[in-house]
Formats: sequence, structure tokens, C-alpha cells
Amino acid sequence: MMRWREIAAAGTIAALVAGVGSITLAARQAPAPAPAKPPGAKPAAASGPAARGKYLVSIVGCGDCHTPMKMGDNGPEPDMTRMLSGHPGDMQLPPPPQAAGPWMGTFSATFTAWSGPWGMSYTKNLTPDKETGLGNWTAQQFVDTIRNGREQGRGRQLLPPMPWTVYRNMTEADLRAIFAYLQTIPAIKNKVPDPVIAPPPPGK
Repeated sequence: MMRWREIAAAGTIAALVAGVGSITLAARQAPAPAPAKPPGAKPAAASGPAARGKYLVSIVGCGDCHTPMKMGDNGPEPDMTRMLSGHPGDMQLPPPPQAAGPWMGTFSATFTAWSGPWGMSYTKNLTPDKETGLGNWTAQQFVDTIRNGREQGRGRQLLPPMPWTVYRNMTEADLRAIFAYLQTIPAIKNKVPDPVIAPPPPGK
């Protein structure tokens, strides 16, 4: 006959075996863990029209003129704290130098103010600020602006260096995607000055 110590030991072993079996069964039934992402892996790209618009804005050079430049350690660089906010409204510029010889125009150090035979033009605030940007625009007004070369499709003519005659060849979907993306970026309150239109040459 087994003594009580032997009985207790046998019960403990049986409990351990049962516990290990339960853990093994649970492990087999649990879903496999997701594979670890390799170091430096980028998150999945966003989808939808805004993602397409972000891609288009990055390749057609919107930021080249609509994001003010600043001087960095390695020379001029875009000031991303003012991304796509246009010419700084608080920047006081002297009269532009007169172009001479084969030169037709000049531009500011921020690359956001331009002068030439047409007068003086300033790059627009493209952020969704409702007072100074595109916050109150509709997608159709944006499309009409690029298609017709006029503010909101019916206002004043767009001035150089805006290459609207190139951008108007984009598809309707691409133009709407650009507008969708511009509505997602940070809104920056920046009132861009009105352009100065040069008078027509004498006799015209």
C-alpha cells in the first residue's frame, strides 16, 4: 500500500503532466504571431485620392515655388514649417531690380516672389486655411483654375511662373486628387500679397 507521501508525489506529477499538456494544446490552437518587421521598414503607404495627390504634388514641383526657401547649413532649403503656404505675407520686399539684356525677370530669395514684364507675382497659399488659403475652395473651383488659367476658374489670370498650361493636361481624377491632398495638410494662416500687374506697353 502506498504511503501518503507517495500518493501526494504521484498526484503532483499527474497535475504537472496535465498542465503541460494543456499548455501545449493551447499553443497549437493559438494563431501564429505576425512576423517581425525588418529594421527600418516603412509603414504601408496610404491609399485613396489624397495619397495619389501627395505623390503628384511631390513630382510636379508644387513645393518648389509654393514652399518658401530658407538658408540652411548646406545652402537654400525649403522651410517645411511653412509648407505650401506661398509667399510670406509679412516679408517686405524692395522694388525688384530692372531686368536688362537677355534677362527677362528676377525672383526673391524665398523663390516665392517673381517679377518680369507681367509685373510682380507671388505664389499662392495652397494650405486649407479658410481665410488665406484654399479652405473655402471646392474641388471644382480648383480644377477650373488649372483648366482655364484663372483664379477659381473665372477670376484674374494666373501669372508666371505658374505652369498651368502644362498642368491643365492632367486628368480630372489627378487634379481632384491633388486638391484632396492639399485639404489634408496643416492649415497655415498667411495672407499672400495681391499681384502687381504691369501696365500694357505704350500703343497697346
